[in-house]
Amino acid sequence: MSIAPQQVVTLHYTLRDDEGHVLDDSRQRDTPLSYLHGHDNIVPGLEKALAGAQSGTHLTVTLDPEQAYGKRDEALVRRVSRSAFSGVSDLKSGMRFQAQGPDGPHTVTIVEADDTQVTVDANHPLAGQTLRYDVEILAVREATRAELAKGHPLDEDVDHTQVEDRKHL
Repeated sequence: MSIAPQQVVTLHYTLRDDEGHVLDDSRQRDTPLSYLHGHDNIVPGLEKALAGAQSGTHLTVTLDPEQAYGKRDEALVRRVSRSAFSGVSDLKSGMRFQAQGPDGPHTVTIVEADDTQVTVDANHPLAGQTLRYDVEILAVREATRAELAKGHPLDEDVDHTQVEDRKHL
């Protein structure tokens, strides 16, 4: 079966930056990555590159920033009052927090902090970077109705057909 919208894809990947440094490797975790194709579960350029591939395929995909996490936007680096972090006594560079913005919640990374001000960066940590994914596609299957309704794969230990059947009782 070839990868197409409404299918669950299970894969292993190694993510490297432009210099070849490993940023993430799914083989280092207990389970491979599963995503629902066509539902924005992964970066757009990778999803586009995987379309039409089949189980057992190995491929390398290089993505420009625009195809991955976007270009860096220096307007997303701001200084805020330290009081915005009340309850956190020891702020350090690299710490990440959820913040509420006009477009909803987003993650910010602490760049630096002093006694009165904190510099935060709301760019994704990989924004502005060219990324290389080495991918091994392990399985491709049709998504269940429950997965399509949720917009992502569900736990494989659950019998989704029984869950779906109960919804109609």
